[in-house]
Amino acid sequence: MKSITRVFSLAPALLLIAGIAHAGKYPDTIALFENAGESASFFHKSYAYAVFPTVGEAGLVLGGALGKGHVYVQGRLVGDTTMGQVSVGFQAGGKAYSQIIFFEDKRALDRFESGTFEFAAGASAVAITAGASASVGTSGTSAGVSAIESDARATGAYQNGMAVFTIAKGGLMYAATIAGQKFSYTPRGV
Repeated sequence: MKSITRVFSLAPALLLIAGIAHAGKYPDTIALFENAGESASFFHKSYAYAVFPTVGEAGLVLGGALGKGHVYVQGRLVGDTTMGQVSVGFQAGGKAYSQIIFFEDKRALDRFESGTFEFAAGASAVAITAGASASVGTSGTSAGVSAIESDARATGAYQNGMAVFTIAKGGLMYAATIAGQKFSYTPRGV
C-alpha cells in the first residue's frame, strides 16, 4: 500500500516535469500535429481548430484536467480557450498530453465557442510517452495508441462537426472514468 501511495504522491510532480520539459509553444505543437499521421490532412479540410500545447491531468478516484489553448480560423489566430475537465471513476496517476480539435464548419466552431459541456466515458493508460485509450461519449467513439510524438491518437473522422487528436507527452496514469469537459472561449481583438 505504501508503494501505491508513493506513486500517487508523485503524480503532481510528474505532471509538472512533463509540463516544463514540453512547455510546447503553439507553432511547435501545430507542427507536431501537421506531421502526425491522420491529423495532417485535417489542416487542409477544416474550417478552424483549437490547439492545446499541454493538458495536464491527474486523479485518484476524483480527477481533473486543465489546458490553455488558442483558436485558429483558416490559420489565423482568433481567440484563446481554456479546457477544464472533472472525472470520477477508477483512476490513478497523472499525465500530460497535447490536444487539437478540428472544426468541420462554422456551426461546429460556434458550438465550441458557446462553452457547452461534453460528457464522455472512457478508459486510458499512459506510461511515460506511450498511451492507449478508448472512449464513447456525446461526440461519438474513439480508440487509439500513441507510442511516440509523431503518433496522434484520434477519432479519425468528424463526429458532430469535430475531430479530436491527442499526443501523449508523459506521465503514469490509468483511468476508466466518466468525465465532463467545459471549454471557455475569449475572442481576440481585431
